[in-house]
Amino acid sequence: MQQAVNQYYETQIKTASPEELTLMLYNGCIRFLKQTYIAVENKDFKSKSANITKAINIIDELQATLDMNYEISKNLFSLYEYFKQRLVYASMQLDLDVLQEIIDMVTDLRDTWHEAIKTVKQK
Repeated sequence: MQQAVNQYYETQIKTASPEELTLMLYNGCIRFLKQTYIAVENKDFKSKSANITKAINIIDELQATLDMNYEISKNLFSLYEYFKQRLVYASMQLDLDVLQEIIDMVTDLRDTWHEAIKTVKQK
């Protein structure tokens, strides 16, 4: 069963547009941040570390995909840096408020990105 799920995800990734790949990255980041939140609540430090590392790796990938010829990319780069700094702090301090702050901000970015994709497809 797991092999079939992995094949499904692999097919999704291979056939996705760059815009859809970015959306997938946002969704993955949110999922790992929520898992981090739950792990901190449950004092499961191994899971906390694994999930926050995955979220930070996704943020690194989002940064790597930016075209720095545009002002918005420079702004997003700075925002992603802020996310990573806050996540390191949240991880060290086990701060659920900071984790929720970043979850909310990434969710807002994801929702905005999703709306932009829909708007472009309608034109």
